[in-house]
This record gives sequence, structure tokens and C-alpha cells, in this order.
Amino acid sequence: MAAETGHTAKEIIAIRRADGESRTLAASLPRLVLEARRIAANVIHGLHGRRRAGSGENFWQYRRFVSGEPSQNVDWRRSARDDHLYVRELEWEASHTVWIWPDRSPSMAFASKTARESKLERTLIVAFALAELLVAGGERVGIPGLMTPTASRSVIDKMAQAMLHDDADRLSLPPSFVPAALAETIVLSDFWSPISEIRNTLAGLSGSGAHGTLVQIVDPAEESFPYSGRVEFVEPEGFGVITAGRAESWAQDYATRLALHRDQIRAETNKLDWLFTTHATDRSAAELLLFLHAGMQVSKSGPRITSIKAGPAA
Repeated sequence: MAAETGHTAKEIIAIRRADGESRTLAASLPRLVLEARRIAANVIHGLHGRRRAGSGENFWQYRRFVSGEPSQNVDWRRSARDDHLYVRELEWEASHTVWIWPDRSPSMAFASKTARESKLERTLIVAFALAELLVAGGERVGIPGLMTPTASRSVIDKMAQAMLHDDADRLSLPPSFVPAALAETIVLSDFWSPISEIRNTLAGLSGSGAHGTLVQIVDPAEESFPYSGRVEFVEPEGFGVITAGRAESWAQDYATRLALHRDQIRAETNKLDWLFTTHATDRSAAELLLFLHAGMQVSKSGPRITSIKAGPAA
């Protein structure tokens, strides 16, 4: 009987905690949605659209005729006005799918005093804003295992609602699925998962030849390890507690392990021609969004994030 009572008490605590977390998320989502829309609007302002040449019906531009092209490509009416031959190019209207994975696992709730917001809030803001930009550019956006790809102008609302009604376990990495070859996958996570799990996830996501980007969202404290004295470190996903008598003595080993972990992730992404970059939450969310948007190159094979040498945060 005592055992049953203890078990019931634990269930009540777990339910209350889950209820509190869900209410907090529900309360914060409207603010995050507004912030994401503000950032997306700032990025869109002054930027040209992602228009591109290809098969379509809308006129895009004239260009010079290139020797070797079929003569039927020549626009003779436009060419009659000049001494050169011109080809009438049409805008490519085919939309492609971009999968965005925002890590919502317990470790993402961490926020130190120097952070602008938690890793979870930053991840959601960037995911929402990027989705808004992509849909505005004619792409379809989905969340693996949670939301099917959509080109709806209310994509942020759809994403937020899908998250609020999601009762599945909060995974750090995307669920197992194989994107189409022309799709792009963007994973926003702190990537504190073992390298073996990251490697297996990448193998699945790239199995069809699809491309992608891994963005490690970290708190500034996770970058610099500013701790000293006796500190108790609690692993938020159930792996226990570690107590350091002199935390400052761990700093060098921590920096070495962090660098090694990132080198291992970068080695895996390099094998696949994927991009890996990091972003700290004391930096601007717009900075990361601009970085991702500027790197999105579109060709007839679909959207592609190119390997930009310098990321938004070192």
C-alpha cells in the first residue's frame, strides 16, 4: 500500500511538472511567434525574392543568346530592337521541401544569466522565422514526424499548434525518416547527444542524397564554462548529478572535450557535404537567420545551403 502511495505521489509530481511546462510553453509561444515574424520581416525587407530561371509561366528577364543554344529559344521580337539576340527566360515555379527540426528536449530549456533567452526559445524563434521566409520564397516547410510540408502563409501558426498538441517524447534529434533527394533538412539543436547517435541520424537524413545543415544552439555558459568552487551539475534528461569540488579545475578538460565533439560532428557533416555551424544565445537571432537565408542557394536541383566558411558565431 505504501509502495502504491509513493508511486501515485510520483505520478502527481510528474503530471504537475508536465502541466507547468506545457502552460509555460503555451504562454510563451505567442511572444515567440511575434518575435519570429518581426525578424523575418526585417530580413525580407530590402532583400530580393528567391526568383530563379526555369520552367514556368511568368516572365523573369531577357538574357543574351549563347552560341550553341537551339535557335527556337530566341525571342525575335525583343532581338529586333537591338544588334544582339535575346532569350526570354521564365521564372522557375516548382517549390521544394525544407524540413526544419527544432530540438525541444529538456536540455534546451537551459539559460544562463548572460543569455538573451533559453536555447529552446532561440531555436523556436529561428525555426518560425526561417519557415516564414521560406514560404514567402515559394518553398514548402515541414517538421519531421510532426507536421507535413506546407506552403501556407500561416506556416508559423501551424507549427506552433502542432507543437502544442504534440504529446510524444521530446527527442533531441529528428525521428528516423529519409527526406526526398531534392529536400533540404535544417536541424537546430544543442547536439549534446553522443556522436554515434548523431552519425546514425545523419546517415538516415542523407540516405537519399538530400542535403542539410546542422546548427548547434548553445548557451554562452556552455561555451566558456564560467564556474568555480563547489558546483552541482544536474543533467536535465535523467542521467544524474555530478558535483565538482573545484569546478574551475574542470575548465580545460571541458574545453578539450567540447572541441573534440564539434570536430567529430564536423567530420561527419564534411563526409556528406553538409554544413555545420554554431550559434550562441547571447548573439542576435536575426544574425543566424540572415546566415541561413544568405546561404540558401537555389538551382534546378532544389534548395541548397552552401558551405559558408564563417558561421554566425565562432
